[in-house]
Amino acid sequence: MNERVLIIDDEPGIRSTLSGILEDEGYRTASAATAGEGLAMLTSQSFDLVMLDVWLPDRDGLDLLRELRETGSDLPVIVISGHGNIDSAVKAIRLGAQDYLEKPLSLSRIVLTVANALDRLRLSRELQQLAEKVERSEPLIGASPPMVRLKEDLKVAAESDSRILIVGENGTGKELVARQIHRLSKRAEAPFVDVNCAAIPEELIESELFGHIKGAFTGATADRPGRFEQADGGTLFLDEIADMSLKTQAKVLRVLQEQRFERVGSTTPTNVDVRILAATNKDLEEEIREGRFREDLYFRLAVIPLRIPPLRERGDDIQLLVDFFLNQFSHEIGRRPKVVEATAMDRLRAYTWPGNVRELRNVVERMMIMVRSDTVRASDLPATLVGGADGDQQPLWQQDFASLKEARGTFEKRYIERLLAKLDGNVSRTAQALGLERSNLYRKLRAYDIRVPGRGRPTE
Repeated sequence: MNERVLIIDDEPGIRSTLSGILEDEGYRTASAATAGEGLAMLTSQSFDLVMLDVWLPDRDGLDLLRELRETGSDLPVIVISGHGNIDSAVKAIRLGAQDYLEKPLSLSRIVLTVANALDRLRLSRELQQLAEKVERSEPLIGASPPMVRLKEDLKVAAESDSRILIVGENGTGKELVARQIHRLSKRAEAPFVDVNCAAIPEELIESELFGHIKGAFTGATADRPGRFEQADGGTLFLDEIADMSLKTQAKVLRVLQEQRFERVGSTTPTNVDVRILAATNKDLEEEIREGRFREDLYFRLAVIPLRIPPLRERGDDIQLLVDFFLNQFSHEIGRRPKVVEATAMDRLRAYTWPGNVRELRNVVERMMIMVRSDTVRASDLPATLVGGADGDQQPLWQQDFASLKEARGTFEKRYIERLLAKLDGNVSRTAQALGLERSNLYRKLRAYDIRVPGRGRPTE
């Protein structure tokens, strides 16, 4: 038994009694007489549980509990009070306290309450480890040529410590690829910290990335480490990097160059050893041309670029993904996996999947829940997949066009896109299959604004 318990109480006798009782039970203890002293110990040391008095000389114990929860700490806290009442007990529990004990303290109650709280903590940690083990055992689903190449490139890239830029449309699995890189790297046992740059307000992202010191701004009631510090020794994943402002881009660039930074409000540099993985669904070269992304940061991040193919380029993987999700949801909801009829599977393969794997997952989940039969038929699929609500997904002969020229152009564009995807973006082979000169095909690619898989818009 190696759990550490921090006792925060202004009465020396209480601190001594609690320490003695808990150490007799095999726990390690440390004590603090004030909230400030306790907070400093929590910031600099690691504990498994806190016993916190409500009445402290420098501040209210429940205010300290609130601060801990606001900073994201999920450390179990048992509140103790010599002036217990229903209101304070309810308030403590609402603020996230594990339990509430009144003085004079009962020896048996103390031992039982601490044991229960730490048992729950151990169970939570075991479940987290189990989830991580399951995640580590789950491979990237796909056996199509684009996915085979991605997996091979991913393994090679993971062995280095170089920065990697992961590019892919929404729903393709950029975070999954980032986590796989981390698991295969020499930093696998260190933290993996992810930041969604698009989800953090501009005025908060600097504090989120680099941390802040107490008093740095209104609401900064305590020192707080940022994501770079949390990832020290491990991997920091900057998702949706293109949504970061130019001002923040400049600060991140400096950290990449120097491997150090200052917390907001501080002049003391903090050194870190962090591997950076970044991801975006945007064309960063286009963003650079439009002045929205720094070219020097792009070259820092894209030491190794990895492109995740969209689902429309890996139709051979549809069956594998559907089977995987069917089994996953059958375990989650306690039902037998359904069988997808051949016609329905053909519709799934033919669909262009603008939402990629995420959209497919949602469709399979809907099928598992809403289809009452054990067999999924084409008529059970959403309207967009069978040619109903979304006109763009209807067969061409059912769509309305302004002219024969428009209909012919639409068909030609889709046919070229599908053939390019099938031939893995090889323009020469596509031209040969179409019976066109390569230069003629390039003219059509530009005219129809078709992106070549893995290369973007044609420049020839």
